[in-house]
Amino acid sequence: MENETRLERFRDRATAGRLLAERLAAYADRPEVLILALPRGGVPVAFEVAKALHAPLDVVIVRKLGTPGQEELAMGAITSGGMQVLNDLVVEALDISPSAIDSVAARERRELERRERLYRGNRPPLDVRGRTVILVDDGIATGTTMRVAIVALRRQQPSRIVVAVPVAAPSTCEELRKEVEEIVCLLSPWELMAISLWYEDFTQTRDEEVCQLLEQAERLRTTAAASP
Repeated sequence: MENETRLERFRDRATAGRLLAERLAAYADRPEVLILALPRGGVPVAFEVAKALHAPLDVVIVRKLGTPGQEELAMGAITSGGMQVLNDLVVEALDISPSAIDSVAARERRELERRERLYRGNRPPLDVRGRTVILVDDGIATGTTMRVAIVALRRQQPSRIVVAVPVAAPSTCEELRKEVEEIVCLLSPWELMAISLWYEDFTQTRDEEVCQLLEQAERLRTTAAASP
């Protein structure tokens, strides 16, 4: 894992994305590379990476399944393509019934589908089979969402998965390293506390911004493809 010697905050997600792109320069102008972002906060970071590397940009949407009555505690997650992953330890410890899981999953699936329609419109998901996928978020704390995204991607048979983030907890990076081919992380502070603390501006990314950036990335790709 590559770390900065001196830990500093990023100005905003776009700045973090440009710095991350510098570390990923070896992947520039390679036709097999594509960038996948975890919405919403990962999209502004990934857009700068995709623009600098001249690579396509898409999203992989993951929705946490919150434990009934303790919504902040994840009992699992669902992702694009209908895959569901459960945390068996949480489910068994709290004796969560299958019907309760199904109820939460149905609600989150509706939100996942809403976001997919909103973000992609008529654009089909990018085909990752045999590709090098750079999976980007604005930071990783526990890594639950990123792990689910990785599992979902593996089932689509990419040739290589690279996790790229501006900031992450060291222990989480070490765990994720076992599941992917490469991790690129700019800052890995021992006392992470919260991702937001490592940004001067951590304003919540809006759906409208996600749509705009995805559309802009598509225009850039189309323009590049049409150039002689």
